[in-house]
Amino acid sequence: MILYPAIDILDGKAVRLVEGRFEDQTVYHDDPLTAAQSWVEAGARFLHVVDLDGARSGSPQSIDHLRRIASETGVPVQYGGGLRSLSAVRQALRAGAERVIVGTAAFRDIDFLDSVVAAFGPRVLVSVDVRGGHISTAGWTQTTQMPAGDAIRRLGDRGVSSFVYTDVDRDGKLEGPDLDDVRHVAESVRGRFLYSGGIGELDHLRALAGLRQVNLAGVVVGKALYEGRFTIAEGQAALDAQRPADGYSRPHPARHRR
Repeated sequence: MILYPAIDILDGKAVRLVEGRFEDQTVYHDDPLTAAQSWVEAGARFLHVVDLDGARSGSPQSIDHLRRIASETGVPVQYGGGLRSLSAVRQALRAGAERVIVGTAAFRDIDFLDSVVAAFGPRVLVSVDVRGGHISTAGWTQTTQMPAGDAIRRLGDRGVSSFVYTDVDRDGKLEGPDLDDVRHVAESVRGRFLYSGGIGELDHLRALAGLRQVNLAGVVVGKALYEGRFTIAEGQAALDAQRPADGYSRPHPARHRR
């Protein structure tokens, strides 16, 4: 399992939201590259970058930040937010993303989903953002009536093998994950997934590792790292302590040279 430091970009700054509310934000760095470099210097093996402006507007707004982060840090980056067309996905990959995260369009445009999975396969993750047990879209501003488990199974039927599961109700609250919920997600995923939402202390990471779900490949952490509740090294050690001996525990290969 890999610890993924989160860099959420809003108005060109590295921020964190609470429960996805744009009006409830804290700015941690004026330049997202500064945040990225600090995480890499602290031992991060992969970065999770989200373009919040893109998620809200429907098209990428932080490609330049992605390009700088990918070229300056030297570690793989996964990038999402506003990737709702094949051209936008290509743009993100050309800017240096190792993997892309698609969300809203994966649920609204089946043709787009099929084309992006066919074109880029394992480099595509689908963001399953859940509020009240149902899928949330459009930068978490709209909630559908689609249960999370049903959505994951339908996506799997269309060839999606990698997911980022976010518990929006817990995001930014530092209160920890709902372990029963994570187990249910693991049962629905054919492939692998990352968990995100509410991590606030090392025991939360140990609890996730203790589930020993072989398809839980990593955990995205933001606010707890920014506020110094634990370091990246401590967080990674907590995940490694009970790491299952399986293929999903190995780091993703380094970013392709272009």
